[in-house]
Amino acid sequence: MRLALFQPDIPQNTGTLLRLGACLDFALDIIEPCGFVFNDKAMRRAGMDYLEQVSYRRHNSWQDFLAYRQAHPEEYGRLVLMTTHASEPYTDFEFRTNDVILMGRESAGVPEEVHRQADARLLIPMNPNARSINMAISAAIVTAEALRQLRRSGR
Repeated sequence: MRLALFQPDIPQNTGTLLRLGACLDFALDIIEPCGFVFNDKAMRRAGMDYLEQVSYRRHNSWQDFLAYRQAHPEEYGRLVLMTTHASEPYTDFEFRTNDVILMGRESAGVPEEVHRQADARLLIPMNPNARSINMAISAAIVTAEALRQLRRSGR
């Protein structure tokens, strides 16, 4: 399983998710451009000392990510977009070992082109009066469920 961050805006969220990937042993993809300078110094500050322990790949653009995904189908399966514009709750979805859970930008989500290319669109049910949950927290909720399903089924 992989977690992909589409043009993340907030370095602390990215660092938090890199640290989570190191701790829970899943890989990340960072799809640029980021809304901050992505370098070792900034990520070490946000991700603490876990940067050496996490597997992550940087992609220069959405198109670069798609090309890499297509060239590595064993590693990059379905594209599972987390969005407030979905109708299927993440808890009703059956995750697979090579799924890529895609998180949008904190400020804008993902463009319509990305929505169209997703194999599944999921949401976290929440209070209808609330706008959204922090992206890093949302990613942690969903990756925890995906890992729970995969580990329980032995996949």
